[in-house]
Amino acid sequence: MFLEKIKSPADVKALDIEGLKSLVAEMRATLIKKLSQTGGHTAPNLGFVETTVALHYVFDSPKDKIVYDVSHQSYSHKMLTGRAEAYLNPEKYWSITGYTEPKESEHDHFMVGHTSTSVSLAMGLATARDLLKEKGNVIAVIGDGSLSGGEAFEGLDNAGEYARNFIVVVNDNEMSIAENHGGLYKSLAELRATEGKSPNNYFRSLGFDYQYVADGNNVEALIAAFKSVKDSEHPVVIHVHTKKGKGLPWAEENPEGWHWAAPFNPETGVINWGSGESYGEILGQYLLQKIKSDSKVVVIHSAVPAAIGFHAGRRKEAGKQFIDVGIAEEHAVALASGLAKGGAKPIYTTHSTFIQRTYDQLSQDLCANNNPATLLITAAGADGMNDTTHLCIFDIPLLSNIPNLIYLCPTCVEELKCITDWAIEQTEHPVAIRVPNSVLHRTDVFDKEYGNQNVFKVEHRGSRVALLGLGDFYQRAVVAALELKKYGIDATLVNPRYASGVDVALLANLVADHDVIVTLENGVVAGGFGEKVAAACGANGMKVLVRGLAKEFYDKVPFNELCEKNRLTPQQIAEDVLQLLG
Repeated sequence: MFLEKIKSPADVKALDIEGLKSLVAEMRATLIKKLSQTGGHTAPNLGFVETTVALHYVFDSPKDKIVYDVSHQSYSHKMLTGRAEAYLNPEKYWSITGYTEPKESEHDHFMVGHTSTSVSLAMGLATARDLLKEKGNVIAVIGDGSLSGGEAFEGLDNAGEYARNFIVVVNDNEMSIAENHGGLYKSLAELRATEGKSPNNYFRSLGFDYQYVADGNNVEALIAAFKSVKDSEHPVVIHVHTKKGKGLPWAEENPEGWHWAAPFNPETGVINWGSGESYGEILGQYLLQKIKSDSKVVVIHSAVPAAIGFHAGRRKEAGKQFIDVGIAEEHAVALASGLAKGGAKPIYTTHSTFIQRTYDQLSQDLCANNNPATLLITAAGADGMNDTTHLCIFDIPLLSNIPNLIYLCPTCVEELKCITDWAIEQTEHPVAIRVPNSVLHRTDVFDKEYGNQNVFKVEHRGSRVALLGLGDFYQRAVVAALELKKYGIDATLVNPRYASGVDVALLANLVADHDVIVTLENGVVAGGFGEKVAAACGANGMKVLVRGLAKEFYDKVPFNELCEKNRLTPQQIAEDVLQLLG
């Protein structure tokens, strides 16, 4: 065994070529074993083992600084920088994060989980090195899919003019998460086809020197390329052609499906995705039906089409009415605004954590122009993705405070469809819709019209206590009401629907026979829905108990634990209400 003896990159440098090849084989087998039990970013990491080994063989980390874009391909890097046991020992599998984390190692320079950032971050390190008159190489690793993000271009454009001793490794596995989209990738394909000799060279046009490595899973070829640019005095790109999913047949055959995988059987390739309904499949069927029934409908997505059930078959059926913009959320929002202005019916879907990238486009390009695009915000809430870099708990404060934007939070599948039907057809405002995570069906009759803004729906009228459960937390309010009933309190139940405003008339009406209003939201309290309600009730002296999440960067905290920590369990809500009532 080689891997168990690797405590630092110095141990990698001590190996000969045959030893390095054996190390690569062990690392790939170890990755497959661990990921089959824990899940994780499978295909990206399997394709990048040789490149990682070569980087640490040639360069001197941490003096030479390696910055990984997204860092979802950094598992091999962690193995070689003192964290191999977290991959070899099942008891330690959860002791590290799935992304680079400076708290874990001096070899990790940034906590990174979003895309297209590595060139800008690395250029900052290189510029600081030069200002302080220090030595050392700075290497930015970026996947070809990440090149579609605007920040990647901004960084490359700036670095091509200003940087020195700056190396960009482009990991070209011919994929983003799904297939690549955009004219840039025609240039990359041409470079691959001509062994890097095509004059149509994106990187040279920006001021970089350029090398192409045809077999990016050949450790000897990679070492030779990296040695040739080490201590370079100008910016250079090493374009590496790798195989996404290498070493796992199913991942090689279906790299999109294996980009991130749940635990799987390594013998059969069967992934344990769990059972039951998912909003991905629900949205896939619903949106394709919209496309087929109305030629004006255009569905826009950013590089993760499987998240909304748009697998390759549905993408083919949708044709030009489905646009995958790549990792370019800012462009997607502005594109949706332009489509709406032109008379089309755009629906842009993205995860809560990724809508954060688009604030200026949301505010300026879409909402200031008041164009009626529809935004579906998926994976929203603390029960969505839960690591620090992918938290989905900040969308309510972000979206609900932009003028002209209506932010609606349905409680279930049926209400989601009613709201989305209305949003697509209305022409007055941009509308964002928060898609729940857990699939819930309700037999209630839901409204078909939502243009009369900020009118909350009273589902049950009681007295003394009013529970306002926003979106998927309406069901939490229902259970809290049952808890209060044990103490003789018949609580009013309200489905607020609108996160972007308050029902002033209803709140004033509740003053007559209510002592406490409770707001529940699946997101941070600061700047959110509950604070709006509390502000509206300030003048009449009503007690308002605002419940949501504290403003923190949580990291892999289980949802139930988060709820308990923030006193969001139905029992805790009832206890706090009783205390307020005295």
